[in-house]
Amino acid sequence: MSKEEFIIKVKELGLVLTDKELHSLDRYYQILKEENSKYNLTRIIEEEEVYLKHFYDSLTITKVVNIDNQSICDLGSGAGFPGLVLAICFPNAQLTLIEANGKKCHFLNIVKESLNLDNVTIINTRVEDYSKKNREVFDIVTARAVAPLKHLLEYGIPLVKVNGYFIAMKANTENEEINIVNYYNKLDIKEESRVIFNLPKENSIRTIIKYLKLKETSSKYPRRYSEIIKKDI
Repeated sequence: MSKEEFIIKVKELGLVLTDKELHSLDRYYQILKEENSKYNLTRIIEEEEVYLKHFYDSLTITKVVNIDNQSICDLGSGAGFPGLVLAICFPNAQLTLIEANGKKCHFLNIVKESLNLDNVTIINTRVEDYSKKNREVFDIVTARAVAPLKHLLEYGIPLVKVNGYFIAMKANTENEEINIVNYYNKLDIKEESRVIFNLPKENSIRTIIKYLKLKETSSKYPRRYSEIIKKDI
């Protein structure tokens, strides 16, 4: 996806990015390209692929939820997708990026400082540890991580305000939703909507699921990491 195609496609999402925001995305790409080998951030490094599979893909969250003026937590932010992309394109939103890998956090801070992203907070910790201590504080929590959907729900739902949203950004969830109704019941959430679509140009499948939080989460959750991966709720 060329930069010109990117601009057209984000307009189809209802977004008109300013010259400053487009320049910041370009600078973000340059930093990613320069620093990638040091931090093992991503296998996707060619410019057109980054604009499609990282920048555009991150912004598809707007298919299901309004980002502007929201407090948002990005779990396992990695190289900053979607968190830094959302911070650049929605300067009135407040982004908290949780990342357990110290080197990746260092990279995130390089981008934050280089682009003067005052609406970004970067926290170097495990998601389940952060979730235990920060209950019901975000309007939106999202994850574009490779962890199983059930694990992401247990990590993320405690962070979401009542009547807030957890947004899962996945490829195909077909094999990840067995017995997931138990998670809905125990975590007091419901699926409000989902969109399934293909990325432009390459047509790989994407699934975005929007969960509404109905009640405060029991203090039992999230469990310890060893318990989460060993046994379903």
